[in-house]
Amino acid sequence: MITGYGLLIVFAISILILLVSIIKFKLNPFIALLLTSILTGFLVRMPIGDISSTISSGFGNTLGSIGIVIGLGIVFGNVLSESKATQSIANGLLSKTGNKNAAIAVTTAGFLISIPVYMDAAFVIMMPIVKYIADKTKKSLMIFICALGVGTIVGHAMVIPTPGPLSVAANMNADVGAFIFYSILCAFPAILVGGWLYGKRFNKAEAFKMDKSEAEVAATATESDENMPSFGLSMFTLLFPICIILLSNVIKAVLPADSMIVSVASFLGDKNIALLIGSVVAFALLHSYFEKSFSEVVIEAADSAGLILLITGAGGAFGSVINASGIGDFLVATMSDLSIPAVVLGFVLSALLRVSQGSTTVALVTTSSILGPAIAATSASPVLVGLAICAGGVGLSLPNDSGFWVLSRFGGISVKDTLNSWTIGGTLAGFSAFAVVLILNVLNSVIGLPGL
Repeated sequence: MITGYGLLIVFAISILILLVSIIKFKLNPFIALLLTSILTGFLVRMPIGDISSTISSGFGNTLGSIGIVIGLGIVFGNVLSESKATQSIANGLLSKTGNKNAAIAVTTAGFLISIPVYMDAAFVIMMPIVKYIADKTKKSLMIFICALGVGTIVGHAMVIPTPGPLSVAANMNADVGAFIFYSILCAFPAILVGGWLYGKRFNKAEAFKMDKSEAEVAATATESDENMPSFGLSMFTLLFPICIILLSNVIKAVLPADSMIVSVASFLGDKNIALLIGSVVAFALLHSYFEKSFSEVVIEAADSAGLILLITGAGGAFGSVINASGIGDFLVATMSDLSIPAVVLGFVLSALLRVSQGSTTVALVTTSSILGPAIAATSASPVLVGLAICAGGVGLSLPNDSGFWVLSRFGGISVKDTLNSWTIGGTLAGFSAFAVVLILNVLNSVIGLPGL
C-alpha cells in the first residue's frame, strides 16, 4: 500500500472525485460515497479482497452505532410536527418577546424546531408565521428570513438528535450528554451573532406587506387553535429526551460508578433509550392533536429515514477506507507536525467539504469518519473536535446546497438576497460557534472542563 505523502495526494484525489461526482454528474451522495470508497481503495493499493469488506464493515459499524437513533429522531420530529407542537413553540416564543425583539424569538424558535425537525421542514413550517410578524411589525422580511435561516441551520448542524451531529458524536466516540451540553453552549452565541445581530443590517430595507393569500395562510398559522398543544406542553415534549441524557450525565458525574442509581441513569441516558422514551412520551402527550394515525406518522418517518441512513452509512464506509489506508492517521500526524490543532483541522476540513459539495450532513459525516479514529490516539477532546466539525458545516452555503433554494423559494427572495442573508449570516454563525469551541479548548487545557 502507498505510504507517506502519497497518501495526502490520494486523499486530495478522493475528495475531488467525490465532489465532481456530486456536483458535476449529479450523483446521489449515497452512490457517490460508495464509488469514491472503492476508487480510494484501489488508489492506495489496498488488497482487492479487503476493499469490499472494509466498506461493508464501515457501513455496518456506522449504522449499528446510530441507525436506531436516527430512525427514532425522525419519528420524534414527525410527532412534534404532526401535532403542531412545533407551531406552538414558535407562537409561544413570539408572544413572549414582543415586536421589538421578534427577530430573537424567530431565530430561537428556528433553532429549537430544527433540532427534531429537519432544517428544510422547520423553515417551511415557520415561514407563514415569519411573514405575519414582518407585516405586523412593519419591518423588512429579510430581517426575519436571516434570523430563521440561521437558527434552523445551526440547530440542524450542531445539536443531537439531528443525524449530522449525531454521526459526529458517534464517530468521534464522544460522550453524548457532554456533546449536547457544549453544543447548546456554542449554538446560542452563533444564532445571536448570525441570526439577530447580522440581521440588523436589513433594518432600513423596505418594509414587508403581505398580499391577501399570504395573510390568510399566516392567520391560520398564528391563530389560537384548540387543536394545538400549549407552549409549555410543546416545550416539555421537545426537551424531554435531551434532559434525560443531560440528567444522566450529571448523576454519573456526582455518584459512585458502582451505584445502582448510576446504572439506571446510564441505561435511561443512552441515546437510543432516551429518544425511544421521548418518542413514546411525545405520542402519549400529543396524540390527541394528530390528524393522522400514529402508524402513518411512523411510516412517513421511515420513508424520510431511508436515504438519510444510506448516506450516513456510506459516509462511514468512506471513512473506514480512508482510515484503513492510513490516510486519517497520516493527515492528523502531518497537521500535528505543522502545529495545527485538531479542532482547527476538523473545522477547516468540514467547511471545505460543506462549501464544495453543499450538504451539511455529508460534510459532517465524512469529516468525522476520517478524523474520529485518528483523533482518539491524541490528547484532543473528541467533544470539542466534534463541535468544531459541526461548526464547519454551518455556513458557506452556496447554490449547490438544497437548503439555499428552500430558503430562496419559500422566502420569495432573490439569489442575491439569499446570499446576503442566509449565506453570510450562516457563515458568521459558523465562525462564532467555532470561536466558542476555541475558547472552550483553551479553558479545557488550562483548568479542565467537565465532560471533556
